Amino acid sequence: MINEKMYGLGSKRSIIREIFEYCKVRAQEIGKENVFDFSIGNPSVAPPDEIKECINELVKNENSVLLHGYTSAQGDLGAREAVAGDIRKRFGVEISADDIYMTCGAAASLTISLKALCNEGDECIVFAPFFTEYRVFIENAGAKVVVSTPMEKTFQIDIADLESKITNRTKCVIINSPSNPSGVVYNEKTVGDVTALLRKKEQEYGHEIYLIADEPYRELVYDGVRVPYLMNYYDDTIVCYSYSKALSLPGERIGYIAVCPKMKDNRKVYLAVCGAGRSLGYVCAPSLFQQVIARTINAKVDVNIYKQNRDILYNGLTEMGYDCVKPDGAFYLFVKSPEEDAYAFFEKAKSKEILVVPCDDFGVKGYVRIAYCVSKDMIIRSLPAFRALMTEYAKN
Repeated sequence: MINEKMYGLGSKRSIIREIFEYCKVRAQEIGKENVFDFSIGNPSVAPPDEIKECINELVKNENSVLLHGYTSAQGDLGAREAVAGDIRKRFGVEISADDIYMTCGAAASLTISLKALCNEGDECIVFAPFFTEYRVFIENAGAKVVVSTPMEKTFQIDIADLESKITNRTKCVIINSPSNPSGVVYNEKTVGDVTALLRKKEQEYGHEIYLIADEPYRELVYDGVRVPYLMNYYDDTIVCYSYSKALSLPGERIGYIAVCPKMKDNRKVYLAVCGAGRSLGYVCAPSLFQQVIARTINAKVDVNIYKQNRDILYNGLTEMGYDCVKPDGAFYLFVKSPEEDAYAFFEKAKSKEILVVPCDDFGVKGYVRIAYCVSKDMIIRSLPAFRALMTEYAKN
């Protein structure tokens, strides 16, 4: 008898992946240029030149063991030292290579961290709207998902609601900033309020409540917005990071876990991370890209390209009458459906070859997500279709 829960996950993909696969089929039928695919966060901006040059140099002077062999289970020491040095330099946290675990992207970072921290029956709080796969990752770790409802309009964290959701069974809280799907950055006041509340609840319940910072979009912010680094606000923090978006390398699956050096029982938690990586088979992240990261730790993509896309799309849609949350970061536009049922709006958009993601599975009904990490040309070409769609709603 197979595992029916795993069968369920395999037989029905996430809504994002379902739409992404539909797009592939539809593009073959009518031509890729005739489908406006805003479904998936697949960066259109090329990786920085330093990345390409580094890969070429490494391959040209190939050392097969260095590039294609095993590293230590937790990652190559040089790569971990480079990551730790970057954190020390940028955020002033006195972290070392022995606090870093290299991973196959943010998904592996999250699943390993949750497995390391959670026991059966623990609770993990997420803030709506949240990345759909959090539910899968948390439940796979044996924990229960608890959803905190955000403040209306701003989508900042509602501290009163968060406090009502914390119980003696709360083991961890996931913060994703900038947010997927809203693009909202949690400001310093919000972060200060959250961490003060968690410290109070740790004392009240007599056990740690861990903060997991999911940060694949940290570098993608606009207009001088600052993303607070959570280790500077709360000792019981684990940072889950990916270079997928910061360096446009989603298919290379490279990221890391950083355990705050000031965390109580830091060594025990780090070793639990190592054990969780072992139990899940997430050891020895891709060797080639560990070497690439170690050598190009300061590289960044051109965020201005995403900012241009945001401005064109946000300004265009709001002028048409769409109600949009203006994103401070990431590359997603969170748009209120013109009708209560976001799936019905999705189907009407699809009839005009516009592919957006209804956000019921993200924990907020009545909204869709538009991924604008696409070409500027496609955004411009899609605007007449968005206008025609809104005109139909206006008539009705």
